[in-house]
Amino acid sequence: MCIGIYRRPNYMSTPFIGMRVIWRICPLVVRTGQHTGRSPRDKFIVREPVHEDRIAWGDVNVPIDERHFDRLYRRLIAYLQGRDIYVQDCFSGADPAYRLPVRIITETAWHSLFTRNMFIRATDEELINHVPQFTVIQAPNFHALPEEDGTNSSAFIVVNFDKRMVLIGGTQYGGEIKKSIFSVMNYLLPMQGVLPMHCSANFGSDGNEENVAIFFGLSGTGKTTLSTDPTRILIGDDEHGWSDNGVFNMEGGCYAKTIRLSPTAEPDIYEATRKFCTILENVGFDPATGRVDLDDDSLTENTRAAYPISHIPNATRTGLGGHPNNVIMLTADAFGVLPPISKLTPEQAAYHFLSGYTAKVAGTEAGVTEPQATFSACFGEPFMVHDPTVYAEMLSEKIKKHNADVWLINTGWSGGPYGIGKRMNIAYTRAMVRSALNGTLARVETKVDPVFQLAIPATCPDVPDEVLNPRNTWEDKDAYDAQAAKLADMFHENFKRFGDTVSDEIANSGPVKQ
Repeated sequence: MCIGIYRRPNYMSTPFIGMRVIWRICPLVVRTGQHTGRSPRDKFIVREPVHEDRIAWGDVNVPIDERHFDRLYRRLIAYLQGRDIYVQDCFSGADPAYRLPVRIITETAWHSLFTRNMFIRATDEELINHVPQFTVIQAPNFHALPEEDGTNSSAFIVVNFDKRMVLIGGTQYGGEIKKSIFSVMNYLLPMQGVLPMHCSANFGSDGNEENVAIFFGLSGTGKTTLSTDPTRILIGDDEHGWSDNGVFNMEGGCYAKTIRLSPTAEPDIYEATRKFCTILENVGFDPATGRVDLDDDSLTENTRAAYPISHIPNATRTGLGGHPNNVIMLTADAFGVLPPISKLTPEQAAYHFLSGYTAKVAGTEAGVTEPQATFSACFGEPFMVHDPTVYAEMLSEKIKKHNADVWLINTGWSGGPYGIGKRMNIAYTRAMVRSALNGTLARVETKVDPVFQLAIPATCPDVPDEVLNPRNTWEDKDAYDAQAAKLADMFHENFKRFGDTVSDEIANSGPVKQ
């Protein structure tokens, strides 16, 4: 379901003859029904002889056989016969050397607008010779038959690398379209020597495209918020490649979380939610007044805005940047024990990249009543088609080659765990990011945390010293020690999966065993 919003002039409902009336055209509000987020259990990759040896099969990359794909495809094509469909020819990848021409076919108009917002638009000249290398067919009102189609439910996202095709059905969530092509890029780019990254990126406002920072992070850690900084130039907010030429955005738009969005803390994103062409997914909306409520979580915590990157005034139109000087890994630690900022060694960078830690908090998912640790390798494992160590090795090589500084930033809780402590003040986080990027923190004395072995700066401009050491913010020090030991054990348990595939130096770069 979708609802177009407009606002009439306040002074009248019907204009007088001869009087000019200006209508303000606002965003499009949509509802995605049952699926208000991605459906990882419904994603499959076709197992076929050409590509199967390169894919890391398992809980993330779940195989489906060619017979089931062919059946789904035939039924889907039959379903679309005689129906109006919408086609967008566009690109993934701003660097022409690694650009993937794609065709996105959708059943509904708003998904076609979503595609136009999120992918790189082809010019009229480019459309003349546009030959899609991958095609997505998305029909949310078509449903699989699990017992016959080999799926887990009526929803499905099926990637076929041999036929260069993605089939999506049974879900209206727009993110499945963009993330399916991101998965494709995560498969193709490493074979071209390019590191695909689930990260945002920006560079200095002086226009120096060599002053680049990238921000890795899972949903809710601040990836979009911190990279959309009025004092810096945004390259992109979610998906990038790092080639021998530098960093490039894979997308042409942004897909920002909007729940409780602040016009003060996130002014550019807030303004983007009010502009023409923006799609607001599952955002609170009163049809009687035409008002949007960004604080309304009645449908989901995962409310989203999809808008072209041109809605951000200080975004680069090229989607390109140089090699990163700073690599920032974001985590939202709901246990309240990780330092708000720490500098990582190359080995620690590999350890935390492979760990991909953040935490879910109570209320964000059914059944979550206390903080739960979440580990997603490479800060985006659901989209990584190769083994995670492939991406980690590429990142380590690029960090060393380009002498980039690496930072771990906790945007989560301080002074106690979720429910007791408070979320880190975003003004402090921005000050820490600013000091890391301008080189201030590289010259500051550090102290090593005895549990997590992280180098914590002793001071940071515009941040109280006591905030920098998380133990100092807890009234009950014994409770802090117990919580820190608990999280350390979770790190060790998770990292066992990589024990035989990484060096001892990397394996020993995590928390001290308690």
